[in-house]
Amino acid sequence: MPPPARRFANSHPGVVIGNFPWYEMVWRSLRGDFKPLQPPAGGYEAFARAWSTPVDHARLSQRPQSPVVTWLGHVSILLQVGGLNVLMDPTLATHAGPLGRFGAPRRVPAPLQPEALPPIDVVLISHNHYDHLCYATLRRLQQAGQAPRFVVPQGLGGWFTQRGFGPVTELHWWEHADLAPGLCVHFTPAQHWSRRTPWDTNASLWGGFVLEWAAAGAAPWRFLFPGDTGYSDDFKAIRQRLGAMDFVALPIGAYLPRDFMKPMHVNPADAVQLLLDSGATQAMGVHWGTFMLTQEAFDHPPRDLAAALAQRGLPADTVWLMRHGETRAIDV
Repeated sequence: MPPPARRFANSHPGVVIGNFPWYEMVWRSLRGDFKPLQPPAGGYEAFARAWSTPVDHARLSQRPQSPVVTWLGHVSILLQVGGLNVLMDPTLATHAGPLGRFGAPRRVPAPLQPEALPPIDVVLISHNHYDHLCYATLRRLQQAGQAPRFVVPQGLGGWFTQRGFGPVTELHWWEHADLAPGLCVHFTPAQHWSRRTPWDTNASLWGGFVLEWAAAGAAPWRFLFPGDTGYSDDFKAIRQRLGAMDFVALPIGAYLPRDFMKPMHVNPADAVQLLLDSGATQAMGVHWGTFMLTQEAFDHPPRDLAAALAQRGLPADTVWLMRHGETRAIDV
């Protein structure tokens, strides 16, 4: 297979991620870098019970104007705002990997199945890694009769059209798309990389999204979904160009071993700095406690987050730690 004609890069030209030799990945896998070194206290079943709650389907069937957020596990979020249902990086399969049957196993069951989602207007995809772009989830959503609009990074649109998903809108960093009157989405930079196969490293872009909702006569409300990212100056730039954020879906997990993960995944201390850079005063923790992806135990991100918040003098409830399936209204 010929290599793609274009490769994308991070904002900082010195940060190049994704060019790992195959033997390093094999060695790290055999060493145990891509699974927790120990289970959470009490085991995985106890963790799943403690961190799950039944989905309130009646509430999800509504179409609120003011923002309401539901955590579906890992980094999958349903944001209901401005009368629209916006689904982000939906990954509801049993594994984060090819066809949703291979790869990193899910240890906390998905709080709902794709067929049980309310009518979805827009799906946002941050990048093409399997724990963010799940073909099995999207196919089942389509088979349930849903045909949302997809907003994806540049270079990834063809993946969707080839599989019959659409309409699809590709965006480069700092481009935006109008979703509805008073609601638009900006595609923003992040420090990460992309790969779906051995031949397409960094052939499509990666990033995050800022959803900006303006109620009649009110100042804009901004929600930042960073996607996967290492810590960088990108989040200061987002604030400078788009204004301070109001709420952040803050990645707090998948950060060990640090020598490998630091460029691509923030740890809780970096996440708190990211939150401060964005200007937001409220967030929800995502990207943790779902798939067996990295070395830290499932229950370590909340502990490390609490320490990071305390070190910066921030209240513990600055970052919501929601249960899988939980829905909360966001104060505007």
